[in-house]
Amino acid sequence: MAVDNTTGISLWNDPTLSVTVRVDALIDAMTVQEKIAQLYGVWVGASDQGGEVAPHQHDMEEAVDLDALLPDGLGQLTRPFGTVPVDPALGALSLARTQSRIAATNRFGIPALAHDECLAGFAAWGATAYPVPLSWGATFDPDTVRRMAAAIGRDMRAVGVHQGLAPVLDVVRDARWGRVEETIGEDPYLVGTIGTAYVQGLESAGIVATLKHFAGYSASRAGRNLAPASVGPRERADVLLPPFEMAIREGGARSVMNAYTDTDGMPSAADEDLLTGLLRDTWGFDGTVVADYFAIAFLKTLHGIAADWAGAAGTALRAGIDVELPNVKTYGAPLAEAVADGRVPEALVDRALRRTLTQKALLGLLDPDWSPVPAALDGVDLDDPAALRGRIDLDGPENRALARTIAEEAVVLLSNDGTLPLERPRRIALLGPNADEPVAVLGCYSFPQHIGVRHPGTPLGIELPTLRDTLAAEFPDTEITVARGTGIDDGDLSGIREATRVAREADIALVVLGDRAGLFGRGTTGEGCDVDSLVLPGAQQQLLDALLDLETPVVTVLLAGRPYAVGRAVEESAAIVQSFFPGEEGTHAIAGVLSGRTHPSGRLPVSVPRRPGSQPATYLGARLAHVSEVSTIDPTPAFAFGHGLSYTRFDWTDLTVDVQEAPTDSEFTLAFTVRNTGERSGTEVVQLYLHDPVASVVQPVQRLVGYTRVDLEPGEARRLRVTVPADLASFTGRDGRRVVEPGELEVRLAASSADPRLTARVTLTGAERHVDHTRRLHATIGQEPVAGA
Repeated sequence: MAVDNTTGISLWNDPTLSVTVRVDALIDAMTVQEKIAQLYGVWVGASDQGGEVAPHQHDMEEAVDLDALLPDGLGQLTRPFGTVPVDPALGALSLARTQSRIAATNRFGIPALAHDECLAGFAAWGATAYPVPLSWGATFDPDTVRRMAAAIGRDMRAVGVHQGLAPVLDVVRDARWGRVEETIGEDPYLVGTIGTAYVQGLESAGIVATLKHFAGYSASRAGRNLAPASVGPRERADVLLPPFEMAIREGGARSVMNAYTDTDGMPSAADEDLLTGLLRDTWGFDGTVVADYFAIAFLKTLHGIAADWAGAAGTALRAGIDVELPNVKTYGAPLAEAVADGRVPEALVDRALRRTLTQKALLGLLDPDWSPVPAALDGVDLDDPAALRGRIDLDGPENRALARTIAEEAVVLLSNDGTLPLERPRRIALLGPNADEPVAVLGCYSFPQHIGVRHPGTPLGIELPTLRDTLAAEFPDTEITVARGTGIDDGDLSGIREATRVAREADIALVVLGDRAGLFGRGTTGEGCDVDSLVLPGAQQQLLDALLDLETPVVTVLLAGRPYAVGRAVEESAAIVQSFFPGEEGTHAIAGVLSGRTHPSGRLPVSVPRRPGSQPATYLGARLAHVSEVSTIDPTPAFAFGHGLSYTRFDWTDLTVDVQEAPTDSEFTLAFTVRNTGERSGTEVVQLYLHDPVASVVQPVQRLVGYTRVDLEPGEARRLRVTVPADLASFTGRDGRRVVEPGELEVRLAASSADPRLTARVTLTGAERHVDHTRRLHATIGQEPVAGA
């Protein structure tokens, strides 16, 4: 082995040397088998007794023999905390003991990199369940999302995890897709800015953020999971790719996960132009590309572009996938055999290996003082596992406070005839399948819904007050009567009569509808839970309609993973409150909005359809995608992207624009005043939409290019100054290059995509200008108080 004669340690363990020198020395010393061992993971579950992890037996994989694998080393440990319920302290001990064994068993003392899910919080038993990403989008608040991600990252790092499989940067193209709850919304700028903030927070805690799914997963035909994606190169470039571009450039994400889908016949896992040409050669990404679970094997079994496992391995490796997850399959013996007989060049193995070892070096896993003991177990007696139980709290007061803040900011008031906020009602009828259901606030990647459901009898690990619980606390002097009415999706009509009886006797009827999150058919939303229509699941619409027939005012509350058409309720419900799986503090947030304790400030990250069968439809459509006289289908939503009401009123006035003309390589500035003219404090979410009346290729009618939250007390006003770079008008032109064209532009200053308040018109002048991934991505928005307001 290469040893530095001065220090007496191996070159790859010497932190005084550059990472490049250390990694090159290590690669030179490795056999092909040892190299390949760093390119795959093993799916494990931590021991609740503190012993070593146990390989997880998945129905898509054969059993793994760790004793046979570990002498060559191991690249990753898959989901040690997110596989079985385990006390966090004992899980950390289990992981530490396993890491000790891994490092001691291979020649170079290299531990594994441990990854876990963190889509809506660290997916571990007892960890905080934050709102799902669709709720992050509803906040229009990157700063708070950044703080949440940093908290998630600190918890993960403290117990020995290195990589988190989040955020999802897929842009919603069809709300029937089951994974809508995992996305941030239907607009690439909103997805990009909120997703980038999440990446920044996670990375600030030392956790490798993993962008997924690269690229096109959400554009599948008919909203079906893992279906082909029907998108052209322009839609891909202008809608699907920008969030990834932003998160790499501004977020510093260190990992990317491929999408399962194929686009025009090319699976992402085999797409060298995407994973190497665009991602690395153009954008300059230098991190690792990890396979979505089983995606490399899918090249043979689902896509049919590989004849055997070796062919699948060679294709993925050549395309640019560095690490096979979740288990060793194609990158094990099949890849070794393909390298031995010359079908796969060893240079491709070395290329992927260099990236994975560089990441391990930067994480400190090659340093001589590396310890398997994570920060949360420092100074603790590890020989007494029983004493460790309950020592680590992954759901402390600071986490819960942050979870509540995000949940409160994400509640969207869709409609209100003045019934809300409720003024001390004497009798509330609390109705519907989600009125008294603890897990109604959780998405499918929360630990209780993802893993806990497979372990009946195991406690949830976190407090999940139902809406019944929080309303009782919010209205202590009110008589609250509960009637379920019907189930989420059982179609049972037998309880509707009782629900209507209870409603008749009440001052107000709160009907709580929506989803049950689950995986692959276990839920009405979630991975593999796609729908053919956006009608409410089961008999929920029948329950809602029966209540609307009464004289009692009905407030409709939705706890859901996707937007649903709610029929007559759009016009007839006294109010509609939308919440997208708001997490463990979600019912407190909803109760606060209902009572007026907190003011609603959420805005829709996805349009709410008027009709259940008008998909696919998003606000981000060209003229032909909107209502017309030549089609009987009207895709106009009931509530548009960006919509959300408040308990106060805001006036927008005094628009000024500094120039009427600006060169295509410059910027222009506009200013306006927003004033709270109501009697309550509130938050206005100012949104900037760009409309390009004439372009060389078809453009969306408008697209979001900026936004900001403005908090105002009654009577208070702020002057907003917005600087808009001409780069924001760029799009993919006829020749496939991104272009800024001269011509007139409209900047619509709006409360939603359907509610423009002020419009600035500026003409771009000069030559057509091509831009690339280094273009300016944001408008600059400043706020200053208005004197005398």
